[in-house]
Amino acid sequence: MTARRPRHRRRAVLATAALSIVLAACNSTNPTASPSPSSTPTASPASPTESPASSEAPASPSQAPSAADPIYDEIEQEVAAMRGLEPTGEVDRRTIDRAELTTEIEQLYRAESPPELVAARERFYKALDLLPDDASLDDLEIEMLSAGVAGFYRDDQKRLYVVSSTGNVGATEKITFAHEFNHALQDQHYPIFKDQDGVSNRTDWLMGRQALYEGDSSLLMTLWASENFSGEDFQNLLQEGLNDPSQQILERMPAILREPLLYPYTTGLGFVQGQYGAGGWDAVDAMYESVPETTEQVLHPEKYEAREDAIAIELPDDLEERIGPGFERTLDDTFGEFQTGVWLEDAGAANATEAAAGWGGDRVVVLDDGTNWAVLLATEWDSPDEAAEFEAAAGPAVDALSDPAALLKGGTDTARWVVTASSDDVLEAVTTALGLEG
Repeated sequence: MTARRPRHRRRAVLATAALSIVLAACNSTNPTASPSPSSTPTASPASPTESPASSEAPASPSQAPSAADPIYDEIEQEVAAMRGLEPTGEVDRRTIDRAELTTEIEQLYRAESPPELVAARERFYKALDLLPDDASLDDLEIEMLSAGVAGFYRDDQKRLYVVSSTGNVGATEKITFAHEFNHALQDQHYPIFKDQDGVSNRTDWLMGRQALYEGDSSLLMTLWASENFSGEDFQNLLQEGLNDPSQQILERMPAILREPLLYPYTTGLGFVQGQYGAGGWDAVDAMYESVPETTEQVLHPEKYEAREDAIAIELPDDLEERIGPGFERTLDDTFGEFQTGVWLEDAGAANATEAAAGWGGDRVVVLDDGTNWAVLLATEWDSPDEAAEFEAAAGPAVDALSDPAALLKGGTDTARWVVTASSDDVLEAVTTALGLEG
């Protein structure tokens, strides 16, 4: 994980993640095979719905030389040689304990997550019954990250952090360092992180990029461990994983927080493995010149190869005024195929993955006047049949929503728009403003 918002989740790894990915790879006869996401629970991606802060956080003082330095120096050399990327500068490193991590995560989150954006996201999730009514989105996210992050890289500081409860360098610390140092190499050689600065309304685009850089680092750390870990190291990693409480915390998190958190380390790993299997690290490097633009491209590599772009969805510029005085657009974003599948599965759709697979594009809008609110999820599908399949899966979910809601056809036979609101009157105002009545 790397820091700033969403950098403190964007380039991180959990202890549980390191354990699961490595064991999955080491139990396979083919190191490029994609592990099953259900068998490789991993960790801390970016919250793609929020933008990095434009200002850089002040760098904290470097730590004095320690007994860990020779170990980490050696890992740096091994990672650089394996990855084929020579360091272009020094990478500062810090070892912190769990209490320091909690402080760091909360400070980063509070400083770089605008309350109005968090509130809009929370409204959107609650409108689709993805969060309980009494849940606090920022509290859940901070708890989820503080409990399980084993390390992160901050590109604004050019520093990586490794979490250690004992101060010793064990198996988890070693594999975490390998993962995070690879992020530092990515930062030195590619603009993948810099290009994300200031982006706040392209969640699905951000998630496409996450799959590349986290999949890259997850594959690298897996291959590094397979070459450099002893049997004792693997035993220690297993034991540390068994004692790691983060898995229990992840399991009780809402799916809309947990699954996007895991996605770049599971789905992203499989995506990068496919490229690596076809052409080694050169093929992975080439992806930084043509970065995935959507989760659809990550989930369906053939669509990445074809550069199948998302369909743009146009909404009236004066939508707020059409609905009523005082309404403001507090969120204008994208959801994407991956998160659409999470929603449908969370709602109990038996064919959630298949129904989401025909995704062509979408747009999420939250409108609020301080008392009343409305949420719009406007979707486009690859064909009329795909739109009908989504409608069949999403219809019962919309019918079961706690607030007034409707699933309506948009302006084309491939458009399906979900609208939910604080009252029937607001719902009617929105659908009328959009020309969706009936």
